[in-house]
Amino acid sequence: MKVIRVVAAIIKATNEKGEPMIFATQRGYGDLKGGWEFPGGKIEEGETPKEALKREIMEELDTEIKVEELIDTIEYDYPTFHMSMDCFWCEIVKGELVLKEHEAARWLTREQLGEVEWLPADVTLIEKVGDEMIHHP
Repeated sequence: MKVIRVVAAIIKATNEKGEPMIFATQRGYGDLKGGWEFPGGKIEEGETPKEALKREIMEELDTEIKVEELIDTIEYDYPTFHMSMDCFWCEIVKGELVLKEHEAARWLTREQLGEVEWLPADVTLIEKVGDEMIHHP
């Protein structure tokens, strides 16, 4: 089975009430169109995961990010490929998160994480992200 290495940004911020939030995007293309995910993309040859993530977020959202610690690496089998996804905490350095490839986006508090239909690979990360939102406000 083909293995695809990807990276995902769990971009965090704080709302006006001081609650931690993360940024979720709705996929606007392909077989998984309409599903919610963390923004990111494929690691290109010669790139580190952190370099790939910075490039992808600039391409997809016109935003410069600071990539922080690795949360987890998710291994997931889709019908036609195996995905290995490195997921990092990130913060916005500069930019407004302009949607260039996604259909929609939302900032979600911990309580709102279950309000969107996550893609299968991202589902496995939601509980961990929710738990860590308490410890990484």
